[in-house]
Amino acid sequence: MSWPAGYGKRVLDEVDSTLNEASRIAGELAGPEWILALRQTQGRGRRGRDWKDPKGNFAATLVMRPEGAPDQAALRSFVAALAVYDACVAVTGRSEGLSLKWPNDVLLKGGKLAGILLESAGNGQGVNHLFVGIGVNLVETPMKEWLEPGAVWPVSLLSETGVQVTPEEFLEAVADAFARFEQQFSTYGFEPIRTAWLARAAKLGEVITARTANSETEGTFETVDGSGNLVLNTAKGRVSIPAADIYF
Repeated sequence: MSWPAGYGKRVLDEVDSTLNEASRIAGELAGPEWILALRQTQGRGRRGRDWKDPKGNFAATLVMRPEGAPDQAALRSFVAALAVYDACVAVTGRSEGLSLKWPNDVLLKGGKLAGILLESAGNGQGVNHLFVGIGVNLVETPMKEWLEPGAVWPVSLLSETGVQVTPEEFLEAVADAFARFEQQFSTYGFEPIRTAWLARAAKLGEVITARTANSETEGTFETVDGSGNLVLNTAKGRVSIPAADIYF
């Protein structure tokens, strides 16, 4: 495993949020760069939720200038999920129990191991910078009172595999994997990424529930379409869902 050519790296002892830091430095970067924080004080997840960061866990953001339309930039969440999955395999030597939960979580033995959050900056005509935030429970898990009702129970890599990995070691693995999948995406488009993601998908072919702020849809998880939407087969027919929280 080696650091991917063309990608920068900076490791910070402490920062409010790697996503915030990414936004602050994006304009000065000549190319894509990984920002790793050994401690975050204001980490966040989807929909503005807190992301708790016990010491020893992984918190990093990749800053990049994506090519293509904004909807193509958003598909990097699948690239990132595959990268985290492969990084976990690389550092533990096993893939058993790992799966991907739409739209942006990595599960281990059914528990939430990692989360991915994409943010972007643009000028109204496209995405100038994309920020790919990744948090992984390497050694500790958030406490129960931090969880939403019905949320997937958190697990750590250490608790489930017995393998202890430092954030710096995991960064090497995830950066290498991301560069490989990003090259594939840039060269061949979303289809091979979609196929690889579906091969690792949690609950494919099973009944799940998709919840938004205004609705709840239950159906069989049929596929992810070419735009990254969740496709459910429901009592009223096939439904395509662009964004939701998923419950099993």
